[in-house]
Amino acid sequence: MLSPGGPGPVPGTAPGAAGEVAVGQGVVRHPADPLTSLAHGIGSSHDLPISPFYAFAGAFTALFVSFLALGLLWSTSRFRGDRSGLALAAGLQRVADAPATRTALRGLGLAAALAVLFLLLGPDDPARNPAPGAVYVLFWVGLVPASLLLGPVWRLLNPLRTLHRLLRPVLRGAPRPLPARLGQWPAAAGLFGFTWLELVASDPASTTTLLIALAAYTAAQLLLAARFGERWFADGDAFEAYSALLARLSPLGRRSDGRLVLRNPFHGLDATPERPGLVATVCVLLGSTAYDGFSDNPSWINTLQTSPLGRTPTATLGLLGSIALVATLYCLCAAATRLVCGPHPGPLTAFAHSLVPIALGYLVAHYFSLLVTEGPRTVSMALATDNAPAPAQPLGAGGLAALQVAAVVTGHVLGVIAAHDRSVRLFPPAKAVAGQLPLLALMITYTIGGLSLLLN
Repeated sequence: MLSPGGPGPVPGTAPGAAGEVAVGQGVVRHPADPLTSLAHGIGSSHDLPISPFYAFAGAFTALFVSFLALGLLWSTSRFRGDRSGLALAAGLQRVADAPATRTALRGLGLAAALAVLFLLLGPDDPARNPAPGAVYVLFWVGLVPASLLLGPVWRLLNPLRTLHRLLRPVLRGAPRPLPARLGQWPAAAGLFGFTWLELVASDPASTTTLLIALAAYTAAQLLLAARFGERWFADGDAFEAYSALLARLSPLGRRSDGRLVLRNPFHGLDATPERPGLVATVCVLLGSTAYDGFSDNPSWINTLQTSPLGRTPTATLGLLGSIALVATLYCLCAAATRLVCGPHPGPLTAFAHSLVPIALGYLVAHYFSLLVTEGPRTVSMALATDNAPAPAQPLGAGGLAALQVAAVVTGHVLGVIAAHDRSVRLFPPAKAVAGQLPLLALMITYTIGGLSLLLN
């Protein structure tokens, strides 16, 4: 990542100082620098100590073996969406659904938001102020494991919902119905805005930048909720939609009758609503992590520094291009599936749920090291602990490389399984396997791209 303000050294440091690496005509921060660590999940992930040949061979073997085994052994749909799950004890559900529990969680979310706001009013220095880490690490990255383990937790903690409820007595008029065609498009736009702030903005860890961004987002969300009611947040709040999407792979869920259940995560994934904007939301997640992967490449950094458009417009085009490429490949795959198998309901959204585990694999690969290193440091600073420890990797370089490759490959294998089950449900047996060939080609393409970003 370039230093704040564009090419050149960070103000107050000398060229060649510790924490900087010369690239092209400017100076970029070393991954150990807190600012870069907050803005990029994996920092410089090139030249990982793992053989590209074995990584690609293992990935292709896993995908082909999965595809062949599914084609031979899995002839009928086995996933039942929100109709499945082992009901938890009634007492546990009563506690989870109790008004006191919900009020306590809403209060906790609002208190955390106010604490971050207070910290943002402190020094504009990510090395001394935990607010940027709270936003980019504890919140953005922490939502991934929290949603996987506990379900759509942000729906319960969301301070925007709490503020809307507090303001509801002074709102006039009945809320208007949400247009069905809107779907998750607002969430996709919100996620793009946040990833732009994280990966493109010239100074993403600036407290001023974060204050302006969060204030603008909060105002927009509350105004739209005043117009459409509290149901706006489910699809209109980017972070609530993000948490709910990842929670589709949680072992905790709700059946269609409202019971809290333990379930096979594939059943929850199968229940993903096929709504407008779903493909865009997942493609933003995939495309932004892809851009994060190559944004620290020296050739791209030189492009940013020498582009006549300037750094920010060029980086914005790079981010948009990554998302557009991911979306184009998926749309081509959907068109090829329709050509092979004939018309089917929801040609674009029918298999969009199979991209969710792929996105999760990329998120784990890109952000695991950030969460386990910068997370404790952020908490130490927030608690005013003197001499907060420097981030330390819990895994060696080889272990981290293996984890990243395994996360990417596992995500694609899970995507193949989800796509196969949907295919045998939608298509007659004679076309079900053939209809998956475009999806297999898409998975291989995504795998090549993901591993290339990690290993090259």
